Amino acid sequence: MGGYELVRSDDAAALAAVDLRGAGNAKHAAAGASPAPKPKPQRLVSLDVFRGITVLLMIIVDDAGAFIPGMNHSPWDGVTVADFVMPFFLFIVGVALALAYKRVPDKLDATKKAVLRALKLFCLGLVLQGGFFHGVRSLTFGVDLQEIRLMGILQRIAIAYLLTALCEIWLKGDEDVDYGFDLLKRYRYQLFVGAIVAITYMVLLYGTYVPDWEYQTSGPGSTQKSFLVKCGVRGDTSPGCNAVGMIDRKILGIQHLYGRPVYARSKQCSINSPQNGPLPPDAPSWCQAPFDPEGLLSSVMAIVTCLIGLQYGHVIVHFQKHRERIMNWLIPSFGMLVLAFALDLFGMHMNKPLYSLSYTLATAGAAGLLFAGIYTLVDLYGFRRPTAAMEWMGMHALMIYVLIACNILPIFIHGFYWKDPKNNLVSFSTVGCCASFQPRFSEHD
Repeated sequence: MGGYELVRSDDAAALAAVDLRGAGNAKHAAAGASPAPKPKPQRLVSLDVFRGITVLLMIIVDDAGAFIPGMNHSPWDGVTVADFVMPFFLFIVGVALALAYKRVPDKLDATKKAVLRALKLFCLGLVLQGGFFHGVRSLTFGVDLQEIRLMGILQRIAIAYLLTALCEIWLKGDEDVDYGFDLLKRYRYQLFVGAIVAITYMVLLYGTYVPDWEYQTSGPGSTQKSFLVKCGVRGDTSPGCNAVGMIDRKILGIQHLYGRPVYARSKQCSINSPQNGPLPPDAPSWCQAPFDPEGLLSSVMAIVTCLIGLQYGHVIVHFQKHRERIMNWLIPSFGMLVLAFALDLFGMHMNKPLYSLSYTLATAGAAGLLFAGIYTLVDLYGFRRPTAAMEWMGMHALMIYVLIACNILPIFIHGFYWKDPKNNLVSFSTVGCCASFQPRFSEHD
């Protein structure tokens, strides 16, 4: 949306800039003076810089996570630097939607375009993360539709984008906004949707009965080995018996889930934890079971993150002064962080694979603080030059994600060789920066 989203849109070109200069012309008019020429609106650069930082962080944690545990995804409970990437993308998509749909002259047309854009993003995710590209070591492509991975990063963003866009198009009040609390009144229906979504998630997570289940894995010589996971519980949040995994197995089918789950690096499943390693002798039966980190139920709370970002975007739309904007960002950000740590302290742990409520609040609060800080440095004090690279990356986020984070560029480079595939461009390069790239179609979120 005018550069404010992971996916740009043409219908928001007129809204691609935000007036940061206040209402100076109105003051001239009120004083009876001839109105000054309307100043050209200044672009809100902090949005692109925020997205660019998120893209860079995604690339760093993909490569550094293999040897720096703190940069890799948490095996289960708890959060690391890598676990903030996905919520940051969702947060900034929400902010962008508030600007893109500041004025909606035709709601039906806007809805049609939003649905079409979400479908395009979802289908792109199917190709990139469904298993079609096999990676730089095999240089093959194609996927069996019986085993294609149905969910992924772009699919999750598409779902959150669509519901948030529909809320912004159809669920806005017409009350005037003079203070921060007026935002709650004007957008109360959107907040109500967010509350309903969160409550639905909590009811399903803690109220769904998870029965015993089994799965098969391929062993040496293509032999099938079956495992039985004993559950028979309700409200469990362990890797093997949670409702998030059960719903994905029932609706999507276990053959369509991600086959290298993050909990394979946990202490129960790896003697080299938090890195991948051989199974311990007493490893639980669920250690090799497929589990999708971007599943259906966990994507429900991803919608909440996007809706929170939407409310932060409303602050930009309705407040012109820098101090008002920053204060209306800092207060809820600190509030969400305090509540997140309180929930974690009382047993509702921060968990990225489950996208728990405490994780949602913690990452959204951190995103709000980071965005407020970037806005202060870039748009308030004008530190554009040090962040120029991040701004460029943010304006081309989807292209960078596809080419680098999804291994398309490394695959392309490895595809040119002389006589033998080992004699590729990377092997003749003095840098060889892409030689160590591995297929990582799941954990750069």
